[in-house]
Amino acid sequence: MTEAVTVYLGLGSNLGDRQANLDKALEFLSQRLRMGKISSIYDTEPMGDSNQPRFLNLVCQAFTRLEPSALLALAQGIERKLGRVGKSGKPRTLDIDILLYGDQVVDTPELVIPHPKMTERAFVLIPLDEIASDVVHPAAGKTVKELLQNATEKQGVLKLE
Repeated sequence: MTEAVTVYLGLGSNLGDRQANLDKALEFLSQRLRMGKISSIYDTEPMGDSNQPRFLNLVCQAFTRLEPSALLALAQGIERKLGRVGKSGKPRTLDIDILLYGDQVVDTPELVIPHPKMTERAFVLIPLDEIASDVVHPAAGKTVKELLQNATEKQGVLKLE
């Protein structure tokens, strides 16, 4: 049996009951993964098309023996179960991104890990910094804390109380 890998997942929702969508997603993930730390929830501006509702975002740590492609299939299955139909950049009930998979770099047509845009996204880096500030991005060679220092648009990411 292979060693469990520490993964970090970004969850977001901007349609329907956003909080309930995130709660259900975490519940479904916990049925297949051993959950670790979970960040606070952040209310964030949408990227790109600003003519859509604001997102609720969080980042969670989990431990898995699933290969990256199987983890992607699990995430996509949960997205569909919670009614996701939209593509990236469009409003959706749920989005689950694989941010980091241990220290591995994966680059296939279906999946790129680390998530290719995570270093530019304050709505990912702020909650990730909350639970894993010293984790090193395997491609950038910088810690999450260092990446966050260079991130822009932090003002659009508001921690829910």
